[in-house]
Amino acid sequence: MSLKVPEVSSNVTHIAPHGKRAYNACQGWYSIIIQHTKHKEHCMPDLRVLIVADDPLARAGLATLLTQQPGCSVVGQMAAQADVLAGLRLYQPDVVVWDLGWEPTPGPADAPTGLEHLAEVRDTGQPVVALLPDERYAALVWASGVRGLLLRDVDAATFALALPAVARGLVVCDAVLVSGLLPARQPPLMSSAEALTPREQEVLQLLAEGLPNKTIADRLHISEHTVKFHVNAILSKLGAQSRTEAVVRATRLGLLLL
Repeated sequence: MSLKVPEVSSNVTHIAPHGKRAYNACQGWYSIIIQHTKHKEHCMPDLRVLIVADDPLARAGLATLLTQQPGCSVVGQMAAQADVLAGLRLYQPDVVVWDLGWEPTPGPADAPTGLEHLAEVRDTGQPVVALLPDERYAALVWASGVRGLLLRDVDAATFALALPAVARGLVVCDAVLVSGLLPARQPPLMSSAEALTPREQEVLQLLAEGLPNKTIADRLHISEHTVKFHVNAILSKLGAQSRTEAVVRATRLGLLLL
């Protein structure tokens, strides 16, 4: 049996339509691109999978799904409230699939029950792929030490490719879930009411060229006093303490073409 290795990329990508799904890696994480193909060799040979889920129907469904994938071997099934550490010693899986259900039962601090067990598994270094209904608990589950976050309705081909990737030490995360792991975007430095005037834009562009006030005044055919007025206005609007800082901030905001 030939082994199909997922292509690895350093770029953060997104879900694409028609059978192609890319799982994001952010802040230094790896990114793997998973593409559905006509080949069926999705799992690396003899990949040992342990299924953990409180719902017996979910366990049975996952077992049926994974046993249909060539190279996948479901070595055991357990409830999340069972002694999972003992299960790891007994079954010695390559990867654990942990299903949190459609409506995770809240535990302490409104966290889904079973997170404390996930933290225990993390301490063993065991790779875990968690299945979530949505992004509500993504941050909490990620903090528990899992290496994979997927939606429960993930397609079979993508699921089967994600498991060996996690077993090899990669991190897999659905684009829908990764948004809950990223820090909130900082508000823009300028509001629409504080937008630079056309003249201030001209002065800013000349500041970026490192020109002194006198030269800027000559270029724009205005007085040096007026240049100082515009420079002060630019510093105030950009929240900068110096001309250099103003240029840096303006560049980040896309106000300058360097």
